[in-house]
Amino acid sequence: MNTRTLDQIKNDYYGKVGTPERDRLERDLEALRIGFKLRNAREKKEMTQTELANRINKKRTFISKVENDGENITLKTLFDIVERGLGGQLKIEVQI
Repeated sequence: MNTRTLDQIKNDYYGKVGTPERDRLERDLEALRIGFKLRNAREKKEMTQTELANRINKKRTFISKVENDGENITLKTLFDIVERGLGGQLKIEVQI
């Protein structure tokens, strides 16, 4: 059996890092990761989507969309969800 890493598979199907299609894939995956992290944090707090939405003056459907597709969320909204809604602290890292 020929074992390959996830990066090798992504290189084959989407191109190497730095190509437009691969960069789009990586951004999409990062958006999904953000949504999953927010959902996990909410569930850890034993909070419903409705309860979280009420804390930040949004609709439950908005929270659902963010959790399932973290794309197109503003920084302000992300801070609101994490800090006001979940009582946490948001730390953003930039890598160059």
